[in-house]
Amino acid sequence: MTSTDSAQQPAANTPTKAPAKDPWDLPDVSGLVVGVLGGTGPQGKGLAYRLAKAGQKVIIGSRAAERAQGVAEELGHGVEGADNAETARRSDIVIVAVPWDGHGKTLESLREELAGKLVVDCVNPLGFDKKGAYALKPEEGSAAEQAAALLPDSRVTAAFHHLSAVLLEDPEIEEIDTDVMVLGEERADVEIVQALAGRIPGMRGIFAGRLRNAHQVESLVANLISVNRRYKAHAGIRLTDV
Repeated sequence: MTSTDSAQQPAANTPTKAPAKDPWDLPDVSGLVVGVLGGTGPQGKGLAYRLAKAGQKVIIGSRAAERAQGVAEELGHGVEGADNAETARRSDIVIVAVPWDGHGKTLESLREELAGKLVVDCVNPLGFDKKGAYALKPEEGSAAEQAAALLPDSRVTAAFHHLSAVLLEDPEIEEIDTDVMVLGEERADVEIVQALAGRIPGMRGIFAGRLRNAHQVESLVANLISVNRRYKAHAGIRLTDV
């Protein structure tokens, strides 16, 4: 073999590049406990119902444990109710579905209980006037970024912003035809949330960027409210060619 031939041969110990991971290869999350802060409100209640109906263990939280327990009994499917602190402590994943005006105060009060937890913020900062709904921009940039700032020891993601509470709560509807845009800093955390969304029939969880992109995702709800009012609908989001 000539020196030229030798130079053209790959080195025997050259590592081969691993194939790219299939973005739809998501983890099994069926054994994780999901807590929903604000689980007695329409959005939180609807998410709790759908996840529990899909077989997920769900605990709903409220400032008053008795109220959470009452709603949990209404939902059935093994849903439990507790105060917010106990809900956070007992859960592997915690969905934040509290009203925007109580968002910061609630999370700040639960910093210790949420330490080490995967937190999914689905809060939309909105204002309303005679012209309809409009987006608010928090000082941190978005509700999700506010959550990340208040919970430095938690793994914060953002998802479930564009879901109709009316559809989520309706037991006559078997599937929710929508995509869930998921944002976060760590791929593994995002994939867990994607997989959780996929537990609900009709839904897909799709990676949509890092938390710095959360503001426009949260803001889009103002547009959906306008769509729903004009067309008497419960519009969601579908992403094409994915």
